[in-house]
Amino acid sequence: MNRKAVALLSGGLDSMLSVRLILDQGIPVTGLRFVTPFGCETGSGGSCGRDVESLARVWAPLGLDVRIIPLGQEYVERVRNPLFGRGRNMNPCVDCRVLMLQWARLAMEREGAGFLVTGEVLNQRAMSQTRDRLRQIDRAAGVEGLVLRPLSARRLDPTLPERMGVVDRERLLDLSGRGRTRQYELAARYGIAEIPQPGGGCLLTDPEYSERLRDLWEHDPGAGLRDLELLKVGRHFRPGPHCKIVVGRDEEENRVIEALETSGDALLFLRDYEGPTVLVRGAYGPEDLRLAASLAVRYGDVPGKAASQVVVRRQGEYAKIVAEGAREEVYAPLRVGVKAQATRGKRGMPQPGGWRRP
Repeated sequence: MNRKAVALLSGGLDSMLSVRLILDQGIPVTGLRFVTPFGCETGSGGSCGRDVESLARVWAPLGLDVRIIPLGQEYVERVRNPLFGRGRNMNPCVDCRVLMLQWARLAMEREGAGFLVTGEVLNQRAMSQTRDRLRQIDRAAGVEGLVLRPLSARRLDPTLPERMGVVDRERLLDLSGRGRTRQYELAARYGIAEIPQPGGGCLLTDPEYSERLRDLWEHDPGAGLRDLELLKVGRHFRPGPHCKIVVGRDEEENRVIEALETSGDALLFLRDYEGPTVLVRGAYGPEDLRLAASLAVRYGDVPGKAASQVVVRRQGEYAKIVAEGAREEVYAPLRVGVKAQATRGKRGMPQPGGWRRP
């Protein structure tokens, strides 16, 4: 067996510590940082949004290098139609793990590595990290005996690299459960000062984002990656089965919404006041545009939400609508994922206010 490993390196503490335990045995590691359309992008927050390239630079002398692997439509289709079911929300955790290990096995063959490493801890997550579930995942991915989980290795059956003496099993750990005291002690020993929060990052575990995703696929089964990106920002309204209205919450979201405009969309913004960029997508008519205009007034800096001019841009052409602020009894029933918006500040995401249109 080749004395080299390929690791799933999300940027979370457990994956970092697992990699370091293998590096400490003089075994070079290629870390795979998977980037998904569902919140696990660099800088997105949470453990799977952590930048791992800086870690690679620090640990490069020990034998670490990193590959960034974006997951596209194939991954989206598995999320849409999972083989092993979902958690409480839209998260198909078992399918996700199976797919990543399958891609990791291909990388292992390309890199000339002998085994795989993950940061999983036995019994840390009820859906995907029980003993039976770990065996099922390895079997489904075709990697039985090849996946070493250094943090819990001594509580699990010996893997092939352990049996062959490539890895010293006695230098691995025996962690189980959700406690993290020993991980924090290891982090201090290795000089890991910035410790990401456990979990967080995958939007598929968020109930409100999941509501938006279900709504999208129910009404637009052919939705693409740009539609998925749009789910991450703004206030979402569904005035009809084939029409979606998205209202920006701040300047940053305005820029994102404008960047995600596609042919056929309408963009609206206040002519005389600061306020949101509003996107209308799908099969919309004059009533939908009037609703969007009234939402621009409702969420903009219009005194008293009085009648104001709203600019409408479609396919490079401009028009104007005069609208008053929408009434709550009109727009509230149309809202999708309301709680997600109400809790955004608690998750460290942008807050409304400070409009400054370029």
